[in-house]
Amino acid sequence: MSYIEFFGTILNIWCVWLVAKNRILNWPVGIIATTLFGILFLQINLYADFFEQIYFFITGFWGWWVWAKAKGLPQSSQKPILRINTRSRPWWVLTIVLGTIILGYLTSNLNIYLPQFFNDPASFPYLDSFTTILSFVATILLVRKELEAWYLWILVDIIGIGLYWAKGVHLISILYCVFLILAIKGLLNWSNIYKSNKSLK
Repeated sequence: MSYIEFFGTILNIWCVWLVAKNRILNWPVGIIATTLFGILFLQINLYADFFEQIYFFITGFWGWWVWAKAKGLPQSSQKPILRINTRSRPWWVLTIVLGTIILGYLTSNLNIYLPQFFNDPASFPYLDSFTTILSFVATILLVRKELEAWYLWILVDIIGIGLYWAKGVHLISILYCVFLILAIKGLLNWSNIYKSNKSLK
């Protein structure tokens, strides 16, 4: 186990715990954690996960800005927790399916297209791409405070447990077990907030 894996794991646990508690500090902590994991995933040839960390790094600043902007408003004006509307759901499903196919194809051929940067073939390119696209969508929903983000994170965590164990990064596999527990708690916490806000209307 490397220092990058160890500290990235600790910071990611803290980040997910913070977001489950609806705390804005999750964003800067997440930015540092994704930087460490980006380096690690490049080292173990999980290229889709590497690009995912770049995405998390960028959206970390976006999420931080959106939540900070809302925090300055009165409690009654802050962005509430929402549900995805029925018309949007098929589009999100289509995005996940097409995104997985496209990213899976690209990452499975990176060692051919860019051998100077990616020496070895990608590991589990389509499964890795599926969890990456799920994470992309879940992050957008999380910034928008839409409850369904947690269902996607739960699915990502379940797949991640097996994927990282197979790749030999066992600490990250255990980390995803912790993520799974925190994601379930996050879902329950956000569901309670959503219900309480709805009952006040």
